[in-house]
Amino acid sequence: MKNPLDRFYKMFSNDIGIDLGTANTLVYLRGHGIVINEPSVVAVNQKTGQVVAVGAQAKDMIGRTPGHIKAVRPLVDGVISDFEVTEEMITYLINKAQKISKKMLGPRVVVGVPSGITNVETRAVRDATRNAGARQVHIVEEPMAAAIGIHLPVHEPVGTMIIDIGGGTSDIAIISLGGVVRSKNLRIAGDRLNSDIIAYIRSEFKILIGEKTAEQIKISIGSVLPNHTPKEAVVKGRDLITGLPREVVITETDIREAIGQSIATLLDAAKEVLETTPPEVVSDVMQRGVYLTGGGALIVGLDTILHDHLGLPVHIAEDPLTAVARGTGVILEDIEKYNDILLVNEDDTPPQI
Repeated sequence: MKNPLDRFYKMFSNDIGIDLGTANTLVYLRGHGIVINEPSVVAVNQKTGQVVAVGAQAKDMIGRTPGHIKAVRPLVDGVISDFEVTEEMITYLINKAQKISKKMLGPRVVVGVPSGITNVETRAVRDATRNAGARQVHIVEEPMAAAIGIHLPVHEPVGTMIIDIGGGTSDIAIISLGGVVRSKNLRIAGDRLNSDIIAYIRSEFKILIGEKTAEQIKISIGSVLPNHTPKEAVVKGRDLITGLPREVVITETDIREAIGQSIATLLDAAKEVLETTPPEVVSDVMQRGVYLTGGGALIVGLDTILHDHLGLPVHIAEDPLTAVARGTGVILEDIEKYNDILLVNEDDTPPQI
């Protein structure tokens, strides 16, 4: 039986989907689409304990703050590492979305989390979202949300393989009949590739660069296969020998060498998931292919190298960065239809008065 307050809630509260990522957090507002795409960074004044900035404004402060202000990432490897700061960030995002729709009551929220998340980590996400003002919290695994977001037949008895490469984690999952048949969660994703680039440039060129610079290099010239027209970029950093600023020219070959080991681990993990998958499901995957989502899907040549390694067709999803957020939006449109795939599915509770 439906809650008699349903109609009241629909009139005065929002439906919000959150892709709670290590690098970026996206917010979907029902009726408006994706309304927020902010870095998952919070700047905190350590003297007062107050939040100074959230999102893009806080990211601009990384590496540029005085001693008493610290720009932190409250999510590490896709899970909450700092509960209070995460709560502040989710509160900021929910309030920003609420202002767009101008509704009064706490929203119903669907949150995407990495596959293989523990019960303790799931509870932390639920409690942080609850404390941020949500009336009702549903939690869904990111590969499932991504598959729904790119309109794959998740409820049909057909095997589908999806690789979601985010900022903190990569999720490799095979989905059939509304459930995950096999999956593997790796701590090899965008942040690890940034660390690889920093370490390589430090080792080869004796220059120290920041995480933001490494990410810019990765996006501008990063690739896993040689291009017909080689790319290069000028990198500025601190010389480890003299301690003075210095700039060097980095080529795409350097980046390929820097991230090679991590990419090889990702390829082996995808192969491992296929090796343990039931043969009937593998035959489906052979026909349908592998779908790439997340920011890592945009790495030049990754689809080709996956095809060569696995011997399967590989498809890059349309707008892969927003696939999970769009999936939470689809779930919000008909939450009863997707009831069976949610990790946490809370009943409505009356608003606090």
